[in-house]
Amino acid sequence: MRALTITRHGGPEVLVVREAPDPVPGAGQLRIRVARAGLNFADVSARVGLYPDAPRPPMVMGYEVSGTVDALGAGVTGPAPGTAVLAFTRFGGQATHAVVDARAAFPLPPGMSLDQAAALPVNYVTAHLLLRVGGLQPGRSVLVHMAAGGVGLAVLQLCRAVGGVTVFGTASASKHAFLRQAGLDHPIDYRTTDWADEVRRLTGGRGVDLILDPLGGRDWDRGYQLLRPAGMLVCYGFANLVTGESRSWPRVLWQVARVRRWSPLRLMNDNRGVAGVNLGHLWGETALIDESMRALLDLFRRGAISPRVDRVFPLAEGAAAHRFLQERRNVGKVLFACA
Repeated sequence: MRALTITRHGGPEVLVVREAPDPVPGAGQLRIRVARAGLNFADVSARVGLYPDAPRPPMVMGYEVSGTVDALGAGVTGPAPGTAVLAFTRFGGQATHAVVDARAAFPLPPGMSLDQAAALPVNYVTAHLLLRVGGLQPGRSVLVHMAAGGVGLAVLQLCRAVGGVTVFGTASASKHAFLRQAGLDHPIDYRTTDWADEVRRLTGGRGVDLILDPLGGRDWDRGYQLLRPAGMLVCYGFANLVTGESRSWPRVLWQVARVRRWSPLRLMNDNRGVAGVNLGHLWGETALIDESMRALLDLFRRGAISPRVDRVFPLAEGAAAHRFLQERRNVGKVLFACA
């Protein structure tokens, strides 16, 4: 097989496509001939050396794929070889072949393309869990950062499915027209406007009920200050750590030092909550992931959600794909073509 390999920590130039033996599925596993693999910000963080869960280089990243089942391990009865599936991968997805737990593979529903399939698992399950943890209900207001990214668009579609939800989102001005058409009520240009001040202005100082924040550092506390009574801040990333193509320890330490520590007494007195979602730490929670995936596939069948793919890069253009995502040029999902 061919696999996009992070040869060492550093800039995009450390990405190399390497040949390796095809993986063999063990008991309870199946092998997928990968058509598309997702690229996520966790992969960028792993490349620069700021993702603690990643293997040591040389390593192959990738948490989600779509393709065709081509081999079954012992004890596995399906999906049968030849079935088109989407699947979660515990690393190793950005390759021509991937071995996964059979329980992590789901046959594609009618009408779902392989592009859409690879764009769904990580972004949409993350968004689904964010809104579950945040207790979203009709009539509430939500602020989501990086609204034009994969998770941001998934949140927007899921909020639309709930109905009666007012959504605020940060994104560069060039993406606002698309986001308005997609149903975002209040796009905010974080590059030219203080997003916290703008939310206060738009809400008459009342703030919002739910904030979904992948930024980290001081932004978590700024968001917390915007919460209405009984509001919730849900953290799901620390993008502010990765600001250049290579790791900067002074930048990391500066950002970590700006993280607010909340005590239970303060949360109680403020009538606010802080929670977190890290999909990478839920691999053992099969029932939870399965519940979210089945709910999302049902929403797709009903036309309530539709993953948007911005760009598909060949594996050989791994460096360009990483730069495209890290510079936040995408509107929707970035994928690799692996076949």
